[in-house]
Order: sequence, then structure tokens, then C-alpha cells
Amino acid sequence: MRHQNFIDRDKLYGLLDNNAPTEEQLNEILNKARKLKGLGLEDVAKLLCVESVADIQKILDTAHYCKEAIYGKRLVFFAPIYTGNACVNNCVYCGFRKDNTQLKRKVLTMDEIEQETMQLLRMGHKRALLICGESPRNDANYMVEAIRRTYAARDEKGSRIRRINVELAPMSVEDFAKLKAEQIGTYVCFQETYDPIAYKQFHPAGTPKGDYLYRLTCMDRAQEGGINDVGLGVLFGLVDYRFEILALMEHARHLEEDYGCGPHTVSFPRIEPAEGTPFSLPENIPHKVSDNDFMKIIAIIRIAMPYTGIIISTRETPTMRDQLIKYGVSQLSAASETNPGGYEAGEGSTDQQTDHKKTGAQFTLGDHRSLDEVISVLIDGGYIPSFCTGCYRKGRVGADFMDLAKPGLIKQYCKPNAMFTFREYLEDYASPETKAKGLRLLEELTQTFDKEELKKRVEGNLCRIGNGERDLYF
Repeated sequence: MRHQNFIDRDKLYGLLDNNAPTEEQLNEILNKARKLKGLGLEDVAKLLCVESVADIQKILDTAHYCKEAIYGKRLVFFAPIYTGNACVNNCVYCGFRKDNTQLKRKVLTMDEIEQETMQLLRMGHKRALLICGESPRNDANYMVEAIRRTYAARDEKGSRIRRINVELAPMSVEDFAKLKAEQIGTYVCFQETYDPIAYKQFHPAGTPKGDYLYRLTCMDRAQEGGINDVGLGVLFGLVDYRFEILALMEHARHLEEDYGCGPHTVSFPRIEPAEGTPFSLPENIPHKVSDNDFMKIIAIIRIAMPYTGIIISTRETPTMRDQLIKYGVSQLSAASETNPGGYEAGEGSTDQQTDHKKTGAQFTLGDHRSLDEVISVLIDGGYIPSFCTGCYRKGRVGADFMDLAKPGLIKQYCKPNAMFTFREYLEDYASPETKAKGLRLLEELTQTFDKEELKKRVEGNLCRIGNGERDLYF
């Protein structure tokens, strides 16, 4: 089945022509946003045209309000596992492009995937994102086996990955059904750019990714294959970021109208330099997004789609990541490697393992901190690092999740479950300094529950975890 194009390019660009709101209109839009019901396309277009520093700050303040009201201080952690950098596509901005002769290619064996998983577990991670280039060497059957081996891995403490999300090239309904059968969480695929004219420029014809419509409609096939949660994203820097945000809104609307549930997550990568990829150098990026505009982007999506998870990766610097969590980010990677085999070259590794460090990465990292270092900083800010996967395993996914999230009922699960997984991390993987201040934070958070019965249940589970029990969730 060939699905239809739901992006009206001319309409979206037209909404950006001289469309800055008056002060009265801006205040009206932001007051509407504080009701936590989201915003429509026209309101978002007006916000995207705001340029004054004072008015942008109003948008940021509104996003902070929405973020705190829905997510509180919770921040979900994950880490990517790059299973391979072989790719048949030739995207001009990507280090994995097939014409990049400077890249050392590698597709991990199942044993190597298990070793990568073990390294993440030893850091304390519980959620993994499997990623690879598009190649016959790592097709759907390869990914099915990779998912199984990732779920099967156990570290010395008996910990395991509890939820696997995947970021893969578009595929058939039948292949999506295979992934669904392996109990994946969210299927992620970036459109890169929703502008069909620019898309042809950045994705040469003759490769699978050169087909704009097939990529645009991959979430339709994912839904038809039984995938409950999907994640959208674009690569900022290719075209006017304002157009991309409006197109993301249209994609979300399409999914809501046709499948009953919008995106579970939206990711926000900016183009970063990649070895052997001149296009990705700062001076060659067609529409480079400034830090100030990037914060505005995050804030607008937070108030426009308040219940959607917003993901930021280690492409961004620690300073930028610390700012973005105030204005909308709810999920972030930490201690990431973007080359296949990158985690394996740790302490005590062999020469062969260390050689994996030389395999080509997809892009340059901006945040090189360890997971413990990131968590330590967040504790200082009063945030709750979360490794929670309770909703997935309780079946609170897709439309069912949104039915609980929109009236605010999901909070009764999210905060306690985040605290439980945080206590596990502190007991099993944190440095002594991080553990000490993390336990103090948990004590303070326990006193914030209004209902005495819930407070006692939370205290009981935290005590059980302290005494050695694991994987407790509501």
C-alpha cells in the first residue's frame, strides 16, 4: 500500500510570511498553552516568528511551566548501541554515507552486541536504543537477533536491559510486525527534512533513502505492523527550522487522526561534524540553528505537544543540555558512543577491543561526561534520574498511555517508578559521593507526596530496594 503525502509544503512556508504575533496575540497563545491542551498549527507558526528577546523569554517561561506541571523533575536516561555503520545510502551530512572512504566499516556480531550491552549495564543503564546504518548486512532478521541478545544479556549484578527502542530505516509492515513480536518499545525514524525539494538535494536518488514518500510514511506502516509508540525527528540545519517544526506538527496531527495517537517522542539533533563529511562542517551547514533558536524550538514543541517526550542527545554540550532540560527535554542519552564497538574499549580491554574505537562514528559528541557525572549534576538541581520502564511492561503504551497522560493520571505512576529506579542506580552503580546526595534527595522527595497511603507505599518499596530487591514498579 502506497500512502499519501500529508505535508503541504507551500502552505507551511506560507504560514511563516510576516506572521509575528502582536503582544496581545502572544499572551493569548501562551495562556492557552498553560492549560496543557497543546496548540494548533497557526498558533505555533506565530510563535516561530517571534524574534524579540523578551518575547522569546515568555515562551521559555511557559515551556518551563508546562514541563514542570507534566514531568516534574523526572528525566529518563538511555544509551544508544550502534550495531553497524555500513550503509547503502549517501546522505551528504552523515559520517556513515557510503562514499565516505575515511570510515572504517563495522557490523557487530551478536557476541559483540552482547558485550556492548554489558558495558552499558555496568554503567547502570536499563534502556537501550539500537541503531544501525541501512544495509543488507543488518536487515530486519539481524535486528531481531540483536534485540534478543540485548535483552538476554546480564551483568555481574544480574541487571538487564528492560526496554529496547530502535532507530532503523523504514521497512515493510511485515518487518515491523517482526520487531513488535520482540517486545520493542518505541520505533524511531527521522525524516531528516520534511521539505521534499530539499530532501532530494541531501539524499541522492538511486538509494533507498532517496524515496521521500516511503520515508515520510514509514510511521503509517509501523502502526499497521502493530508498533504502539513511534518517535519523530528532523536534522536541524538542512532547511529553515520553522518549516520543520510546522511539518512535525502536521506529522503528529496525521498520526493522531489516522491512528489515534501522536508521537511518543520527538528528537532534536543538530548537524555536527563527522569525519570524511565536509558538508557537516559549520561553515557548510545551509541553515545553521543558533543556540538561542534551538532553545526556542524545544520550548515551542513542549507547549505545542505537552505530553510528548522530548529527546536530546550527547551531540549537545553539557551547558546546552543543562539549559534545555528546563524548557522541555524529558529524555536524554548519557555516556554515549556513536561508533559500533565503542563501549567495548573500556578498562581492561584487549588490543582488538580497543581497535573498535577506531571504527567510524556517525557524528562528533559534545558531552563526554560519564553517566555518574551527569547524574551528580542533575541531583544538585533537584532532578530525579529515571530508568523507568514500568509503563511498557504494564501495557500503558500508545493511545492507552495518552489517555492517562492527558488528564494527569499518569503522574501517580511516573514519579514513584522514577524514584525506585533511581534508588537501584544509587545502590548498584553510583559513586559514593553521588549515592550519598542521591539518597538525601530521595528522602526529600518522599515527603512531597500528598496522599499518605501512596507515601507509605513509596517508602516501603524504597526500603525493599535498599535491602536488595530489584525491579519494583507500579
